[in-house]
Amino acid sequence: MISAALLSPLTLGAGWLLYVPVLAWAVLRVRWVELFTDSRRQHLLFGTVFALFMLWLVRRDFDTGVSYHFIGMTAVTLLLDWPLAIVGGLLAQLGLVALGRQDLAAMGVNGALLILLPVLVTECCALLVERAQPRNPFVYIFCSGFFAAALSALLCLLMGLALLWFDERFALPEWLEDFVGYLWLMIFPEAFINGMLVSALVVFCPEWLETFNRTRYLSAPWKDDDPRP
Repeated sequence: MISAALLSPLTLGAGWLLYVPVLAWAVLRVRWVELFTDSRRQHLLFGTVFALFMLWLVRRDFDTGVSYHFIGMTAVTLLLDWPLAIVGGLLAQLGLVALGRQDLAAMGVNGALLILLPVLVTECCALLVERAQPRNPFVYIFCSGFFAAALSALLCLLMGLALLWFDERFALPEWLEDFVGYLWLMIFPEAFINGMLVSALVVFCPEWLETFNRTRYLSAPWKDDDPRP
């Protein structure tokens, strides 16, 4: 997460111009009638927003104005699907703003980095997996869970560094080339947290995952003497 003081007005404005239209599109794509009539889905949304809010509160704030915390949007996207995941991320952001843990002016940039980008990566990975139509649920867990979370964390870190470098308001350290070695220390925990959560949901509550095809993954395997349809 990046403080507004480290970003130029141009970057802050560009963040809002990117974040608001996608957020509006997500709001239009949410199945509100189904949400209002399904109490189980409402509980999933509110519980996910609260868990995401608490996850973002557990972070390391640096004196430079940059904060590091786990993202968690991969599991949220697989659980709620991408439109509701974006809305849930917004609600968690508003909670941070209300507590003074995030700058209101930087909500656009941080929303694009920490919400839109992970949701996009996760949705693309899930669509690729669904297009391949594997019957092994471990393919879904690894590709849509572990791999998508790791790739999201990597892209968020690189894009955040690129923004700070572009605005020239943040003095990048001289040992930046050593940062590559620390990437694994940031990527692996993100992949582990999201991947293990997705694994637990697949095993115990597969009906909660909007992107999980229970008919294909959990159907009984074919035997050699079974008649083919």
